[in-house]
Amino acid sequence: DYVYLTLNRFPYTNGHLMVVPYEHITTQEAMTTEALTDLMVTVNRALAVLRQVYNPPAFNIGANIGAAAGAGIAAHYHFHIVPRWPGDANFMTTVADTRVIPDTLDNSFTDLKAAWDAQFSD
Repeated sequence: DYVYLTLNRFPYTNGHLMVVPYEHITTQEAMTTEALTDLMVTVNRALAVLRQVYNPPAFNIGANIGAAAGAGIAAHYHFHIVPRWPGDANFMTTVADTRVIPDTLDNSFTDLKAAWDAQFSD
């Protein structure tokens, strides 16, 4: 395996996941074809599990490459998967630099890990 899946520590919505290469790189151009394939397969699996657990009608997926693009850790490339629902944007992030998430990270982890293990255990 070339990548791992983790919850975002400061999520925008419930189930905000990140796919992170084990190798410390700054951009996906530095990844091998095998690592890129593993990244995208993991993204597809994460989408399936997020649909099962949270049933979101939409997603934002992508990466912030470089500090000017908003990368929180510019020296370690990672890929975001953010479930989205109509009306989920709120003023809290803009005005108060705060996010309102209706569930805990522990609960999100437990639910998503159970669904992942049930669907993709080898």
